[in-house]
Amino acid sequence: MALIRCCFEPPELPEFFDSFVQKCTDPSCCCGCCSALRPRYKRLVDNIFPVNPEDGLVKSNMEKLTFYSLSSPDKLDRIGEYLYQKATKDINRKRYKLAEIAMEAMDLLLQACHAQTTLNLFVESFLRMVQKLLEDSNPNLKIMATNSFVKFANINEDTPSYHRRYDFFISKFSSMCHSDAASLRDSLRLAGIKGLQGVIRKTVSDDLVENIWEAQHMEKIVPSLLFNMQFCVNVMFVKKNLLASGDLTPVEDTTNVTPPALAEEVLRELVGRASFGHIRSVLKPLLTHLDRHELWVPNTFAIHTFRIVMISIQPQYSYTVVETLMQHLDSNFKSSPKTRTSLAVVLSKIIAIAAGESVGPSALDIINNLLTHLRTSVSTTSEITPEESQYQEALINALGEFANHHPDYQKIEIMLFIMNTVPDLSKKSRGDQLLQNILLKSLLKVGTQYSTVSFEKAFPASFLQPLLKMARAPHDPTRMVVMQIFQALLDRHQNEQVLSSVSVKPYPALSQEPPSRSDIIFTHKYGANIMQALVDSMALSDRVDALTSSFNTAALLIVEMSCNETVQEFLLFILGIQQVACTVDTLGVVHKCNLHSISIALLVLISRVSGINNLLEYAQKIVDARREEATHYLPPMLEPKKMTGKSLNLALPHLNIDKLALGECLQNAGMEAQRLNTGAPYTLNQTDHPGHRHSWVESVSNQLTQRNSSADLTLYNGDVDSVSSSPGVCKKLLAPEFNFDAMKRALAEPTEAAKREQRERQMQIVRTFREGEFDDLMRRTEPKHDLIQNRLNELFNSLTVERQITQSDNKAAQLQATNEKPIYETNFPELFYY
Repeated sequence: MALIRCCFEPPELPEFFDSFVQKCTDPSCCCGCCSALRPRYKRLVDNIFPVNPEDGLVKSNMEKLTFYSLSSPDKLDRIGEYLYQKATKDINRKRYKLAEIAMEAMDLLLQACHAQTTLNLFVESFLRMVQKLLEDSNPNLKIMATNSFVKFANINEDTPSYHRRYDFFISKFSSMCHSDAASLRDSLRLAGIKGLQGVIRKTVSDDLVENIWEAQHMEKIVPSLLFNMQFCVNVMFVKKNLLASGDLTPVEDTTNVTPPALAEEVLRELVGRASFGHIRSVLKPLLTHLDRHELWVPNTFAIHTFRIVMISIQPQYSYTVVETLMQHLDSNFKSSPKTRTSLAVVLSKIIAIAAGESVGPSALDIINNLLTHLRTSVSTTSEITPEESQYQEALINALGEFANHHPDYQKIEIMLFIMNTVPDLSKKSRGDQLLQNILLKSLLKVGTQYSTVSFEKAFPASFLQPLLKMARAPHDPTRMVVMQIFQALLDRHQNEQVLSSVSVKPYPALSQEPPSRSDIIFTHKYGANIMQALVDSMALSDRVDALTSSFNTAALLIVEMSCNETVQEFLLFILGIQQVACTVDTLGVVHKCNLHSISIALLVLISRVSGINNLLEYAQKIVDARREEATHYLPPMLEPKKMTGKSLNLALPHLNIDKLALGECLQNAGMEAQRLNTGAPYTLNQTDHPGHRHSWVESVSNQLTQRNSSADLTLYNGDVDSVSSSPGVCKKLLAPEFNFDAMKRALAEPTEAAKREQRERQMQIVRTFREGEFDDLMRRTEPKHDLIQNRLNELFNSLTVERQITQSDNKAAQLQATNEKPIYETNFPELFYY
């Protein structure tokens, strides 16, 4: 009876029959089927299942099945299909232990036979079984199926697979990442993240399988990872606070892998594997997720996420992230200021990472986009709110961070690019003034990151000229920002804070070194323009902060460029400030007092910096005299609002700085003072080409200065045509290094100081003809006329004497000719006879 029983439980039989007759586990088979007549692979598969499912996989029989699979690889696909059928029936009957045994058996076969050429057919059965387990509601089966899929993903297959698809796995693993099950929630999320990691590894490395970078897949993978990462930032802050308070020890903090940490790792791997054409496929769903879940405000998570992206991405593609984020900022221009501010802050945090890889046009493209956002912010808002101001500051910080990671030569290009976008002073509307202020703040942010070595390179002419124009802007905040730009570029020895207040006391912390030859040449060429702009800016406003800012710039200019060749020009600059305070009637009383305070403070400073003791003693005498008679002529500067109703005496000419006394101090110190004695102090609104009223007097004076006239009017102002005779104007000496730039500078046009001195001499000649008396002019020109007449008489007398000598010589020659014999009567000497 035992030989024909199949589908019923066999009674107790001898061991011989037990080994010969087994129960058929296939419910579809008919009675009478015995194991001896079934295929061997099925018998081997059946033997791995225990009688009691709790006992687990039969290891010895599993080894037999593995050996059979390796020795007969053509049976591998049938073994997989048979295992899948058995697992499907067990799952349908809720016999989960047997299904788990079947899954474990397939894992072992996959690991042992992954080098077989027929693995593809077995993989199909394997993936069908994983899918079957994932479709079940049992969380343990889902976790087990995910782990099996991860093991499969780590196997490198030698043969390509053209028809394999992973759509179901991407969707299923993504849904597991959002699991909210009461039990095993973290385990299911971890399993989902691991599954997505397995899909990424399996598909990215194989070009023949489905393209995972398509939008339909990325819109599932990236949000699933971000959803699990959202809790990471808050958990980190909580743990940091606990560690700081001592409630959590470092030993307690070492836990197993959490879903946020694993999701961050998978995101890093995903971004790191993305190529240039695929990185936008990752960024688009990332930005969409942040928008939909309103994760920009606060922006802690957004900053954390984009830093991960920037660190993980390939360096040559980092510019793409910045470009995409700025495009997203463009699309959100109608969003709330807080959202745009958060976006700009995120941009400022990551833009520095991309700066190192941005060169050439890409760098200026980023700068242009940031400036466009600033202009849009100013033009679209009628009134600047605190939130909008924060947004603008965030953009400026982003621009500064971007420029900070560029070399100095590119910083100069960036500053010049920004300067060219600043509206002209002719546009005086409120919006243009705000835009000027914002763009100059951007320029200041870049300037603070620049390390000045040579002023010639820091202030190219194309950058300096528009900057000097902005220094004369009528808007006080604009001028103050321009002064801050000058201070950032002039301050090479960190003296800006030391010179931030107007004072006649010594500065013990002042750092200084002699200027280089190129800096001296720069001072001769452009120093007059800078000082003229400073004089004009000081006269525009009586605000103490604006005047202090101008003083700081002037003090830094003196400290950085003061030497024996430039001290006379700086003294004329100081006298110009004093002259403006004394002669300009439109200035207020307090304003004039503050200008006097600035002039004496600068005089004391240049005396100490140049080391001229005579000049320092003279400055100290003026300070002592003002302390006794007029303290309002000394620092600290006066506040206009606090001085209303108080009378201040300004008729104190004996307390002013004397030009002749300054010249004597320089001469006593063994220095030349001709430029100081002959030159005029700086005046208001003096430009390179002043527009004078044309008259015949000026035309005659110009002709007199251009050619050597008989009427030598140099008695008033020295040599007109001799530039080299003025100590304030240096000769065109060749630079020590004989390169192209040095020769070009040597052959350049006259310096600004020479031009200004020439104009002063012309004006003095004009004033002489206009204001001088006729008798005085005749008296000064008479000696020259007498000298010319005497010279002519001498010439005529010499001609007469020469004529008489010539006539007498001719007579003597005639007499001698008459006494001589004719030539035909002359005989040859004997030496020539033949």
